[in-house]
Amino acid sequence: MADLASVTEHIRTAVGENSGLGKTVKIDLGETGQIYIDGASVPNTVTNEDKPADAVVTISWDDFMALSEGKLDPMMAFMQGKLKVAGDMMIAQKLAPLLKR
Repeated sequence: MADLASVTEHIRTAVGENSGLGKTVKIDLGETGQIYIDGASVPNTVTNEDKPADAVVTISWDDFMALSEGKLDPMMAFMQGKLKVAGDMMIAQKLAPLLKR
């Protein structure tokens, strides 16, 4: 089973030096931790820091894993309240391709 460090590394690889996001995003995984994507810096960075972001996506670890494995549809997760977005919704929508495993 994946852990926060391996998922963070996967996202770091997917983001690369320029994700095209142009803003910052924090994925809040509750007690598991967070993944902070700085798409505004050059090169882009991905860490587990808890910093303010342009968009904050809140989701449980289990739902996040299901989402990344294609077992949970992002729109359905949002509609069911399993995924919440605070801030810039457009940035959050650009995340989907970066989260696929």
